[in-house]
Amino acid sequence: MQEIKRDRYLEQLIDRRENGLVKVITGVRRCGKSYLLFNLFKRYLLESGVGEEQIVSLSLDEDENISLRDPEALSEYLRAHIANDGKMHYILLDEAQLAITDEELKGRSPIRLYGILNALMHCGNADVYITGSNSKLLSSDIMTEFRGRGDEVRVYPLSFSEFMSAYPGDRYIGYAQYSRYGGLPLILSRKSEDAKAKYLNDLLKNTYLRDVAERHHLRGDIVMETLLDILASDVGSLTNPTKLANTFASHAIKTNENTLSAYIDYLTDCFLIEKASRYDIKGKRYIGSPYKYYFTDIGLRNARLNFRQQEPSHIMENILYNELIVRGFNVDVGIVEQSRRDEDGKRTLSRLEVDLVCNRGSSRYYIQSAYSLPDDEKMAQEQAPLSRIDDSFKKIIVTGDPILPWHNEKGYLFINILDFLLDRNSLEN
Repeated sequence: MQEIKRDRYLEQLIDRRENGLVKVITGVRRCGKSYLLFNLFKRYLLESGVGEEQIVSLSLDEDENISLRDPEALSEYLRAHIANDGKMHYILLDEAQLAITDEELKGRSPIRLYGILNALMHCGNADVYITGSNSKLLSSDIMTEFRGRGDEVRVYPLSFSEFMSAYPGDRYIGYAQYSRYGGLPLILSRKSEDAKAKYLNDLLKNTYLRDVAERHHLRGDIVMETLLDILASDVGSLTNPTKLANTFASHAIKTNENTLSAYIDYLTDCFLIEKASRYDIKGKRYIGSPYKYYFTDIGLRNARLNFRQQEPSHIMENILYNELIVRGFNVDVGIVEQSRRDEDGKRTLSRLEVDLVCNRGSSRYYIQSAYSLPDDEKMAQEQAPLSRIDDSFKKIIVTGDPILPWHNEKGYLFINILDFLLDRNSLEN
């Protein structure tokens, strides 16, 4: 398979080189974290003049390294490979969460791994990079456990432009493949449709869900299975634990809001799904529940439904959400109020939705995801929420229609989904 460049993430690691912090590379399993660290970043180090003896590469998920999952044994091994020769040594540690014991995970004792890595940083000649696939073990604990010495780099499955850099066909067939099977890198090595579907189904069942079940003791839990089905089926729809509990009750499955809220957290912690909050654009405040949930990889969502529900509009919105997150934006669901008077003159208020409100620093963009704009009515419908926003930030309507980019009289940009995804600077241009 052709090598896929992950320049966005490689640049982040290079920028953080020798910054005095432990670099923590997180993301869903099989999204390419290990390849980024052991191939792309290690090659960069060697090409920049670092000697092979200065690099310590260790994968804790390999059978021959099981003994090193013990924190003391790991500490001894790493220290033995850091020579006191006045040179910087680079520690590349894969699946570091495997060195955290169940007792530590349950909060019954301090997590020794963090202390070991912090101590290495104090040596003065060690630069530490670790990967992990569980946000509770690594991501959310970085600032507290590393005492301000942790620096996270979040890695996602392939963006569409990364996917196309190694896909042999044209971009239209490529998008059809991407929107069906997603962007986990090894999908590109599966030649047949059956092989791709089997890979995703096996990965979802035997890796992701098994990880969650083992971590939280949920073996044979029909609630988790059903929850994942509902979130996959209603991707991009507003929901909350209360609404979900009612759905479960209608299917005669006993559960409660607290359980469903915890299970959603489990799926978020292993990076399978992400949550988008609602934001009142004029009131400049978050509204809270309900939320929208998107799958980190659309192929995993489709696999969960056995590739039956292929709604192109919902899939496109999920892909857009992921693209914006990869570009470094915080993404919310925008809400604006619209006032109307009926035939009797009675004033009513309704809420209109802006699909994606994207913020990064001082930049903001309002984006509508419209798979098709077949007539004036649909065109007006997509523009209505944007017309209620009176600030000067850029407003964009992304469509699946085969159009060239153009601006209407209000200054709204209309752009095809492929043009948007393939141009890393499509928001700024």
